[in-house]
Amino acid sequence: MPHFDLGALAYGADYNPEQWPREVWRDDVRLMGEAGVNLVSLGIFSWAQLEPREGQFEFGWLDEIMDLLHEGGVRVNLATATASPPPWLSLAYPDSRPVTVDGVRLEVGARQLYCPSDPHYRALSVRLARKVAERYGTHPALRLWHVNNEYGCHIDQCYCAQCAARFREWLRARYGTLIELNRAWGTAFWSQRYGDWAEVQPPRRAPSFPNPSQGLDWRRFSSDTILDLHRAEVEVLREVTPDIPVTTNFLGFLPGLDYFRWAQEEDVAAVDVYPDPAGAAPHLEAGMVFDLTRSLRGGQRWLLMEQATSAVNWRERNAPKRPGLMRALSLQALARGADGIQFFQWRQSVAGAEKYHSALVGHVPPERSRVWREARDLGQELRGLDFLRGARVKADVAVMFDWHSWWALSQASQPAATPLLPVVGAWYAALRSLGVNVDFVHPEADLSGYRAVTLPQQYLLTPDAAQGIRAFVQGGGTLVMGPYSGVVDGDDHVVPGGYPGLLQDVLGAWVEEWAPLQTGEAREVRWADGRVTPVTEWTEVLHADGAEVLATYEADFIAGQPAVTRHAFGQGHAYYLSTRPGAAALTDLLRGALHGADVATADLPDGLDVTLSDVPDGQLLHLIHFGPQAVTVQVPQASDARSGQPRTQVTLQPLEATLLRVPADFTLGQLVARPAAVPT
Repeated sequence: MPHFDLGALAYGADYNPEQWPREVWRDDVRLMGEAGVNLVSLGIFSWAQLEPREGQFEFGWLDEIMDLLHEGGVRVNLATATASPPPWLSLAYPDSRPVTVDGVRLEVGARQLYCPSDPHYRALSVRLARKVAERYGTHPALRLWHVNNEYGCHIDQCYCAQCAARFREWLRARYGTLIELNRAWGTAFWSQRYGDWAEVQPPRRAPSFPNPSQGLDWRRFSSDTILDLHRAEVEVLREVTPDIPVTTNFLGFLPGLDYFRWAQEEDVAAVDVYPDPAGAAPHLEAGMVFDLTRSLRGGQRWLLMEQATSAVNWRERNAPKRPGLMRALSLQALARGADGIQFFQWRQSVAGAEKYHSALVGHVPPERSRVWREARDLGQELRGLDFLRGARVKADVAVMFDWHSWWALSQASQPAATPLLPVVGAWYAALRSLGVNVDFVHPEADLSGYRAVTLPQQYLLTPDAAQGIRAFVQGGGTLVMGPYSGVVDGDDHVVPGGYPGLLQDVLGAWVEEWAPLQTGEAREVRWADGRVTPVTEWTEVLHADGAEVLATYEADFIAGQPAVTRHAFGQGHAYYLSTRPGAAALTDLLRGALHGADVATADLPDGLDVTLSDVPDGQLLHLIHFGPQAVTVQVPQASDARSGQPRTQVTLQPLEATLLRVPADFTLGQLVARPAAVPT
């Protein structure tokens, strides 16, 4: 497998020179040198320029810009340019345009206008990828292939007749017979039994609740079909340029694509991250995606392919990144294992749908731009951080996450609307407030490398996944499971006998029924130490069957019944939360569970972001402060990672960061952080 390596941390942006006259290009390359840019993503939306008419290719302009970049010391992540079909393709082959769930065929005028099942789009995109690979595969500037762009960002499902036919083929391969399909989909309900494959359709708009098992398989098919389209281009690139690594840019927790499956097709994982600067905690929003991206390929270092230098253009209110936030988030990405920092885009457009999206070179000339100065200074700073390329982020704690469970949970007709990401985000925030490194792990992955595994809401659990969890706890691991988990199997069928059907013995508890709370409604639970704390959104009728009761409900018909339990199973322990406690109570519970698993934690002031990474001669401690007030951090035996000078106490103002070197045996339990003293 080819390995991506620039010999330095990558720094750069999407570069779209086709939007600008040639006289701008040389100035761009000059400014790139000033900013320390060494890699650009090139040609992402250039299909209409490269092939203005079917079969008529014009590469002269791209030849020129590739040579200019090489002369300027800038390497290229070259796109296959297939992300946005030109108008001639969509009009010549109207069936290439995707169809919505309501049967509307989308029209020309934006990007990503393609049906993943259309043979014409597929053939033409593969042909273009081959042309680009054959022309530039030996160019000295080429370092990486960028396939398509942000798959599934706008179109993650197409309901046309072509996709319906492919869906039936996919189902035949999965189930073999209609008997097995009818079993998996539970078609005895509502007289949905299928007697012929031709009767099977996508889950288009229906009179009432659609079949959830059908909807789950449709989501699986849609992800697989787009992945198959991606593979078609990748196969050509690997054939023509076997030594050039391949990637595409993921979008973090994008609902439509199973990135655990997708990541196995890439040589390096890459991601676009756009946290809301006006949000309550943009560093948690971004950090969760950073940790997911690192986890997708087992801890391999990855690329931050896109972020904004300041404001985006697509929210209802587009807040800028205040001075220092862009640098802080970029350093956070490096701390979590990124090997490069890039932006959308190099030069801000003056026309088109993204003309108000920030860039390194904005509408304001660089010499008058705060954003340019910050981006230039960051590029220069990265030149002194190349030693981070050898660091590895090791986590003892994992959050279980699975797109198939997310898809199943998103089907209609549930006990209550239970959006998954806010739940996962709350658990992630609690873990990060304790300073621990966090991986995201697939339910059927090997769990033996972790001390503790958390399941905020794992609604779907296959027998294989349940067995892996059972073996993990039995072997000494600590499990912390949230409510409404382990309810259905891989077909979205309830496992009867009480919930969670496959893990009752591990938990030493079982759920009789759910009691979702109404909007704005709250309850309280009483902990064994006498504390009473609020809970929201969800409660359950939970029965302890061998488990120790850690908290009970205070009111309603479940007053006095278990709310939180802990059970010794084999050599490990399993915790079960049947409700959603507030941040403080959840953090307290997780802290106790982690300490029982011999995982060291720290009590961090609000906004202090801490990451430990391993290097050959010890560890690096990354401290980045996103909170509103200054903090002081004491770290025994620490030294400055760059100068080597002793530095056992640091004070960080908001959006400041520092990087320390600590011994290999350093643990978070030795770190002391508190709000800085306010001068009187």
